[in-house]
Amino acid sequence: MWLPAYFQVVHQPSAEVKSPVFLRKVWTCLMERSGVNVPSLHRMDSVAKALEEVLTSALPQGCITVGVYEAAKSLNVDPDNVVLCILATDDEDVKDVALQIHFTLIQAFCCENDINILRVNNTRRLAEILGGGGGGGGGGKQSGGEPLDLHCVLVTSPHSTSWKDPALTKVNRFCRESRCMDQWVPIINLPER
Repeated sequence: MWLPAYFQVVHQPSAEVKSPVFLRKVWTCLMERSGVNVPSLHRMDSVAKALEEVLTSALPQGCITVGVYEAAKSLNVDPDNVVLCILATDDEDVKDVALQIHFTLIQAFCCENDINILRVNNTRRLAEILGGGGGGGGGGKQSGGEPLDLHCVLVTSPHSTSWKDPALTKVNRFCRESRCMDQWVPIINLPER
């Protein structure tokens, strides 16, 4: 029976129990038993790859806004042009109250304006994708030598054309499906390369 084994694991935690993969398996098992549709790990990896494709194709087009304050300005000026909002954190960012307040405000604005939101848990990998290198402190460097603020990244639509990117469509579909399951800000793991 799966229930006693689950309680045994909870009452006797080990290093294996604390691993994200194990916790995901337990969560998936519980959700499937209760009849909830759960996205597979393969699908999550597929969405992470699609997100990487979106970012690498939007970057040369100048369709990326990086930084919490820059994103807020862009959202205020032209929210209809934003096609995706990415909020990125690492473990140490969870304790940053000011950043969490900014995230809450950005999330509320995006929900109000029907902008898809994703949370990414690897700012170093995000920096690599955006060409900023893998340096610590939340990303690469700006032209002035100051670290990039990769905690918020907006993907905007080019004004000249209607952007029809299959990877963007896949990411947006994942966001919509997550909202249908009451997960308003889905979390994506960007795997290291």
